[in-house]
Amino acid sequence: MHDIQTQEDLYLLVDEFYKKLLSDASISYIFTDVVKIKIEEHLPILVTFWSQAILGTGGYVKNLTQIHLDVNAKEYLSPELFKIWLAHFFTTVDESFKGEKAEQIKTQALSIGTIMQIKIAQEKGKKM
Repeated sequence: MHDIQTQEDLYLLVDEFYKKLLSDASISYIFTDVVKIKIEEHLPILVTFWSQAILGTGGYVKNLTQIHLDVNAKEYLSPELFKIWLAHFFTTVDESFKGEKAEQIKTQALSIGTIMQIKIAQEKGKKM
């Protein structure tokens, strides 16, 4: 196995990752019923995000936190959902890649999930 080196590697990663998410009934409803993503439009955005984060390419301009807070306003993104998301992400990375960038992307995914859960808890606290 090789390390994550290119945007093509990242496309493979996010494509396989979303196949796992969409086939898991415990989380797929977020993408199919709540957000109703168009996967063919969503994957290039994710590749751009991860490419900027891991390969330093730039180009991602959306507000990742606000996007997830908007989803949470429609359907609570529980800590359990983040655990499922992270488990599928780690599995997908480990199935295809090994190396520094592979470890970096897993660490960054864990950080993002943690930050999102904190932001969601803060939003919940504001509403009480």
